[in-house]
Amino acid sequence: MVQTPNRNARRQLGRARLAVGGFAMLLSGCMSDGLPFPTRNAIDPTSITAPKPGAARLPGTTAQSSSVIADLEARRSVLPATGAYAQIATAVLDHSAGPAQADLRVARLTAKAKSKNWMPQIGPSISLSSLDQLVTQLVVDQVLFDNGAKKAEREFAAADVEVAAVGLSQEMNDKVYDGLKFYVSSLKAQAQAQVGVQSAAEMAEFERILRERAKGGLSDLSEVRIVAQKRAEAQAEADADRDASNAAIAQLRAMTGAPLTGLSGLTQITLPAATPEALDVKLAQSEQARANAEAKLARAGHLPGLGVSAAVGDGKPELGLNMGMTQMLGFGRGDTLAALDAQIDAADTRVADSRQKAERRQAALHAKLSALERQSTRDAALVEQAESGLELFKRQYQMGRRRLMELVGNYESYAALKRAQVALQYDIALIKLDLAREYGILVDGRKV
Repeated sequence: MVQTPNRNARRQLGRARLAVGGFAMLLSGCMSDGLPFPTRNAIDPTSITAPKPGAARLPGTTAQSSSVIADLEARRSVLPATGAYAQIATAVLDHSAGPAQADLRVARLTAKAKSKNWMPQIGPSISLSSLDQLVTQLVVDQVLFDNGAKKAEREFAAADVEVAAVGLSQEMNDKVYDGLKFYVSSLKAQAQAQVGVQSAAEMAEFERILRERAKGGLSDLSEVRIVAQKRAEAQAEADADRDASNAAIAQLRAMTGAPLTGLSGLTQITLPAATPEALDVKLAQSEQARANAEAKLARAGHLPGLGVSAAVGDGKPELGLNMGMTQMLGFGRGDTLAALDAQIDAADTRVADSRQKAERRQAALHAKLSALERQSTRDAALVEQAESGLELFKRQYQMGRRRLMELVGNYESYAALKRAQVALQYDIALIKLDLAREYGILVDGRKV
C-alpha cells in the first residue's frame, strides 16, 4: 500500500526544494561573471589585450573570451588569393584528415559541459534498510564553497580548447607548408634538370667533334673517353633531377587526393613588417594556462569545502550541510602544495624558453634568407660573366687559339655555376614559406 506524505512532510519537502533552488540561484548569480565562456556580458574581441607580465591570464573557448583564440583568428594568410600557391593550399586543406580538428571539437564539447559544473547535481539513490526494504530517493547536491575547484575545472577545460585550437592552427600551417614545399622542390628539380639536359647536349657535341678528330689522328682517344664520361655524368644528373621532381609531385598528389592542373611558376609572397608571435609560443601559453588551472584544482582539493544536499523520496525529506576535503591530510601536505607552486613556475619557464627558441629560429631563417638573396644577386652576375667568357672561348677555339679540351673545362665550370644559381630562387621561396609557417600565417585564422 502506497503511503502519502503528511502535511508536515510536504512542508519539509517544499523547504528542501526551495533551499536547493535558492542556493543554486545564488551560486549562479555569483559565478556568471567569472565564467571563461561567453555570457550575456561577453567582452568584445577588440577589447582583448595581452595580460601584463606576471598577471594570470584566464583561458576561454572563443575569440570573445580568449586572447589566444582571438589572436589566431586575427592572423591573415600571406598567400595571394589566386595562383599556384592558393590552388595548392586550398586542395591540401580540402583533403586534410588530421586529428587536430577532432581534438578541438572534443575539447569544445568538454568545455561546454564543464561550463555548467556549478549547477546542482541530481541523481537517484537506492539503498537497503535495516528492515530489508529498498529505499529509493532523489538526491540533489550543490556545492556552496569549494576554494575555486569548480572554477578551476572550467578554466582547465577552456585551456584545453586553446591548446587544441593552437594545435589545429599548427597542423593546418604545416600541411600547407608541406604541400607548397613539394611543389617548389619540384620546380627547383625541373630547373636544374633543364641545365643538366643542356649540359649533356653540349658535352655530346664536344664528344662528336673529338671522335671525328680522333679518326683523323688530331685528338687522342683518351680525350674522347673523358668527354664521354662528362656527358654521361651530366645526363645522370639530369635524370636524377627529373626523378626528384616526379617524386615531389607524387607526394603533392597524395596530399591533395588528385592531380593539380594549370600550376606554373613561383608565387611571390611578402612577409608583413609586424609579424605575430610564433605558434609554438602560443601553444606554450595555452599549456601554461592549463597547468595553472590544474594546480588550482589540485590545491583546492587540499582545503575544506562546503556543500548542501537534499534527498526526497521514500520516508522523510532530508536536508543537510556537508563539509569535507577531496584529499586527506597527510605528513607530505606541505611538500605537495610546494610542488603545485613549482608546477606553475615550470609552466612560466616553458613559455619563456619557447619564446627564446622561436626567436632563435626566426633569426636564423631571416639571416639565411638575407644571405641567399645576396648570393642570388652575386651569382647572377657571375653567371653572366661566365656566359661572356664562354662565348669568348668559343670564338678563340674557332680561331685555333684554344684547344677543345679547354673549352670543355670552361663549359663544365659554367654549367655547375648555372645549376647552383637557378636553384637559389627556389631556396629563397622555401625560406619565406618556412618563416610564414613559423608565424602561422600560411592559413587564414578564420579557417581554423
